[in-house]
Amino acid sequence: MQKIALVDDDRNILTSVSITLEAEGFEVETYNDGQAAQDAFNKKLPYMAVLDIKMPRMDGMDLLQRLRQKTSMPVIFLTSNDDEIDEVLGLRMGADDYVKKPFSQRLLVERIRALLRRQDAIAGDVIDDSEENKIMIRGELTMDPLRHAVKWKGLDVSLTVTEFLLLQALAQRPGFVKSRDKLMDVAYDDQVYVDERTIDSHIKRLRKKMRQVDDDFSAIETLYGIGYRYNEE
Repeated sequence: MQKIALVDDDRNILTSVSITLEAEGFEVETYNDGQAAQDAFNKKLPYMAVLDIKMPRMDGMDLLQRLRQKTSMPVIFLTSNDDEIDEVLGLRMGADDYVKKPFSQRLLVERIRALLRRQDAIAGDVIDDSEENKIMIRGELTMDPLRHAVKWKGLDVSLTVTEFLLLQALAQRPGFVKSRDKLMDVAYDDQVYVDERTIDSHIKRLRKKMRQVDDDFSAIETLYGIGYRYNEE
């Protein structure tokens, strides 16, 4: 049974999310501040952690920084709507993904499972040759869903789960337009409201990451008022 650490100063979130995760077959350890979690992690690390950013004693940023000094275990941030700067900093510091509050339990479970599948594949514990998990090659792009790995012109690109899902949805059918509504269905479930600007922000960050390895990256095209499409180069 995989152990997940849930760290948040909101007891309602600790209770409701731990119940959901335990019903999904996970073992859950809860902590109401970063220092308590850090003390426990010094004795034994969990398989992955879900961290609130703003907490007393030690916030999620400080805890992540200390974790990344000794482990690459998956980490998901829980952020509020005004935490965009913190989201970007957290991803740069090594968080694997983030989920905005308020969130649906199902969305969080899906993000957790996606990261655990990636972690298991990296460790060599997963063998799955189903169609949706096969390596996809589109021009200079290579995507390995099991390992959550992306290469552009042979260079590694580090994406969050959300960014990966959006790029995968676009690249599956080059030349075909995906509306923002369709992309929202890919990245979020129907219990969570997000507006079009959220998808635009994800695409903007996705492009920026691709351009960090290739200044001339232009495979994702914007069709104003319609959506986005992937052009195979």
